[in-house]
Amino acid sequence: MIPDAERAAEFAEAGRKLFAGSCEFIWGAVDIDGLPPMGPPEIAFAGRSNVGKSSLVNALTGRAALARVSQTPGRTQQLNFFAAGGPPGAERLRLVDLPGYGYAAVGKQKSHDWGRLSQAYLAGRATLARVFVLVDGRHGLKDVDLATMKIFDGSAVSYQVVLTKFDEVKPALREERVSETLAALTKRPAAYPEVLWTSSRTGEGVPELRAAVMKLLAEKGA
Repeated sequence: MIPDAERAAEFAEAGRKLFAGSCEFIWGAVDIDGLPPMGPPEIAFAGRSNVGKSSLVNALTGRAALARVSQTPGRTQQLNFFAAGGPPGAERLRLVDLPGYGYAAVGKQKSHDWGRLSQAYLAGRATLARVFVLVDGRHGLKDVDLATMKIFDGSAVSYQVVLTKFDEVKPALREERVSETLAALTKRPAAYPEVLWTSSRTGEGVPELRAAVMKLLAEKGA
C-alpha cells in the first residue's frame, strides 16, 4: 500500500501538471437553457460575493487573469466555465465559477435569478463532481454560508469548504478556525469531511487544493 504522504505528493504533482497545461474560458451561461453540453467532470466554486472565487481560480490555474477579478461584490452574474487539462472539446476537467451569494446591493430580483440559476445547475448537472465552497478564513462560516450548504445537502451535491485569505489570519487562530468549521460540517450529509486553507496572494494551500482535485478525479475514474 502506498503511504498517504506519498500518495498526496503524487496527487499534488499530477495537479501541478494538469493546471500547467491548457486552461481557458469556454462558456458563460445566464440561464439554465444556456448551459454548455455536458462533457468531462466539473468542479464548481461557490462563495459569498467578493470572497475571492475568481482569484482562487486564477491561482489554481497559474493564470493572472483567467477569471475576471472585480473589487465590486456581486459583479459575476453568470456561470463561467473553463476547460482545463486539454483544449476545449478534449479537456479533462471543467471549472465552474458560480455567481456569488449574499450581497444585497445587487438587487433582490437579480439575486433571486442568480440563486435560481445556480440551484438549477447544482440539482441537474450529472457531471458535477464537487462544489468547493469558499469561506473567508478571517471570519469563518456565516449564516448565508450555512443556508447555501443546506441547499447543497438537499440536492445531494458533494461539497468541500475552502477557507480563503490564509495569509490574513493570525497563526494562533488558524487551527481554531479549522476546528470550528469541521464541527459545523459534522451533521451535514453532503459535506466532505476535510477543510482546506488557501491564499490566492501567497499561493499557500494551492498545491493541496490541486491535489484534492486530482484525488477526486481519480475517485471518479477520470
